[in-house]
Amino acid sequence: MPTGTPTGRSPIFWVPSLYFAQGLPFYTVAMIAGLMFKSMGVANDTIGHWTGLLGLAWVFKPLWSPFLEAAPNKKTIVVLFQFAGAAALGLLALSLQLPAWFAAAIAVLALVALSSATHDIAADGLYIASLTAKLQAAYAGWQGAFFNAARFISMGGLVYLAGNLEKHMAAPQAWGIVFGILGATMAALAAYHLWALPNSANAPRADRSMRGVATLLWDVLADFFKKPGIWLAIAFIVLFRAGEGQIQTIGPLFLRDPRSEGGLGLSTDEVGIVYGTAGTVAFIAGSILGGYFTSWLGLKRALPILILAMNLPNLVFYFLSAALPESLTLIGAALALEMFGYGFGFVGVILFIMQVVAPGKYTTAHYALGTGVMQLGFVLFKVVSGDIQTALGYQAFFLWVLVAAIPVLAMSWFMRIPAPPAPADAAAQPAQA
Repeated sequence: MPTGTPTGRSPIFWVPSLYFAQGLPFYTVAMIAGLMFKSMGVANDTIGHWTGLLGLAWVFKPLWSPFLEAAPNKKTIVVLFQFAGAAALGLLALSLQLPAWFAAAIAVLALVALSSATHDIAADGLYIASLTAKLQAAYAGWQGAFFNAARFISMGGLVYLAGNLEKHMAAPQAWGIVFGILGATMAALAAYHLWALPNSANAPRADRSMRGVATLLWDVLADFFKKPGIWLAIAFIVLFRAGEGQIQTIGPLFLRDPRSEGGLGLSTDEVGIVYGTAGTVAFIAGSILGGYFTSWLGLKRALPILILAMNLPNLVFYFLSAALPESLTLIGAALALEMFGYGFGFVGVILFIMQVVAPGKYTTAHYALGTGVMQLGFVLFKVVSGDIQTALGYQAFFLWVLVAAIPVLAMSWFMRIPAPPAPADAAAQPAQA
């Protein structure tokens, strides 16, 4: 039976592990780092500032993606940056033991973010170049499942482990062990991928020089910003993540803060249980159902409902901040509802980028730029979330998050959304690393 890969090796041997390796460093920067800083006594506004800025690596990754074409093949880049990520995670474990640990940790987390963002470009390019269109569709579910498996392991298993270790040793040592495990896991995955990944050569170009790549990049950017209505679309994408960027930053910190400060006073391991288990399962279920729902109703009619689904469940945080329940089961159920709505609604912005922003001469590159804009929205609101929460307190902050969703909901009613385009000719798109 044909496998669809140049090596003849079935994708089952490398697609799941590739996207698991893509998820681990992403969730380290996006979620685990904030909980680690909380355990180390860092204030919410400082956590929001720095973890938000680290997300800029995923915002700007489309700008250097064409330059990766200078490498002989995509496998080389993937494995190289998996080893680089492993080394950076190991350094992160060591940095927490230093006197100037905070500055050192931020610097090393920046390396993790840059290596992860670059790895994402090459991994997605390898997937596209190595599989037939039929196999790309067949293994799309494996992509999402194992990327989110990294969330389950990170926010569930490893945060739970960190919480238990904190009961027996100081926080720097506890989290150092966790990041050491993450680094060793990434190194093992990189070593495995030396064997498992197909050798996918970069697509030939008339001009592969740095000057030629830079010229192509300029043309891609110019064509992107000439699209009709592009600035309104950019504003819509940025505002789409206004509530999410703040909730995903402050929510876990609210769970950790003591009740005397308006939080729920959960231990680190309890956060791992409620967020990393039920929350992750609910997010995956919401994502799958959101996709089917949008396919059935169409993006234009589904979009307002998707925005409401993504933001109304944030009411659970207001409920939790007002009621301060002690039942871990009730807290877990509330967070599962919030994460289900988040997963259900998030497909809206992805499909908006695919159907409204990406189509054209450089569909693949413009999709990457659209996702960069999407990440920019997340980063902007993540950076200011700690300042807003510190000024308002938790209850008023969670009401503010709901208000922040109103502009994008209003915009959704008059956004021009064409019918989904036919698949673009791959020859008309620039090769992506």
